[in-house]
Amino acid sequence: MANKENFVQYLGTGRRKEAVARVFLRPNGTGKIVVNGKELKEYMPSEVLQMEVRSPLELTNTLDQFDVLVNVQGGGFTGQAGAIRHGITRALMEASEDYRPALKAAGYVTRDPRAKERKKYGLKKARRAPQFSKR
Repeated sequence: MANKENFVQYLGTGRRKEAVARVFLRPNGTGKIVVNGKELKEYMPSEVLQMEVRSPLELTNTLDQFDVLVNVQGGGFTGQAGAIRHGITRALMEASEDYRPALKAAGYVTRDPRAKERKKYGLKKARRAPQFSKR
């Protein structure tokens, strides 16, 4: 990174549940994905979540064109994987608008709005009522 004037990277912020991911796409890469300083396989051992993270890159055939650096906080592994996918999608759209139709059709552009429902008074959880006792 000696010549900063030629240094290009694309930023995308992804969110899902309580997780927030800051994604940096660096062109002319080898397809390496680093999450919080660790390789993706090391950070997320689940093959399903790894596929979810890679899906926008596979859809746009750019898996080996970019290096992906991710900082992610909050939530669990599932929420973090969704946030990373959302962030990669946004960064890809910043890199080129040509990717947008395919990503939109796959449903990656829209943030998943589902979140945990709040607990209500008189109940044990959001909807779980205390056990009923006849006597």
